[in-house]
Amino acid sequence: MPAGLLLVTFFGQYIRVSEFNMSDKPTVLFLCTGNSCRSQMAEGWTRHLKADAIEACSAGVEPSQLNPDAVRAMAEVGVDISRQRSKHINELADQRIDYVVTVCDHARETCPVFPGGAKVVHHAFDDPPHRAAAAATEEERLAPYRRVRDEIREFVLSLPQSLDAAEGAAR
Repeated sequence: MPAGLLLVTFFGQYIRVSEFNMSDKPTVLFLCTGNSCRSQMAEGWTRHLKADAIEACSAGVEPSQLNPDAVRAMAEVGVDISRQRSKHINELADQRIDYVVTVCDHARETCPVFPGGAKVVHHAFDDPPHRAAAAATEEERLAPYRRVRDEIREFVLSLPQSLDAAEGAAR
């Protein structure tokens, strides 16, 4: 049974009651529009660099699918996000969320209200697919993914301490 999944038996059948974070670590949700690139990179970096201090997850307000160039850029630095998947924010409705980090302006504008007083922090990153759209070569196409990947890494290294400081600027 996955950690954080509460199942009860009802007439011999297991039924999911809720999902919750049983650890003392804060849960950080990285939210963007499609949950295909930036939020996936942020989740991957957080799991890779801060697993001892943060429970990380990601979602989108209009999910699409995992961007293969984001997967490639992360793999170049030893972080495998290939098993992650694009999810809608509603899939996390039963999960305790302590912080929501919106990583794009559209997600910030459409960010839902979270029960339990989750703190919303906005830290926008460029959209690599948009920046790569006019690229003539593979190197040019991957350059914005690599740049944003490295910017997200620097942001994740500041967590969780920077979340409380950034909260005021997000509202």
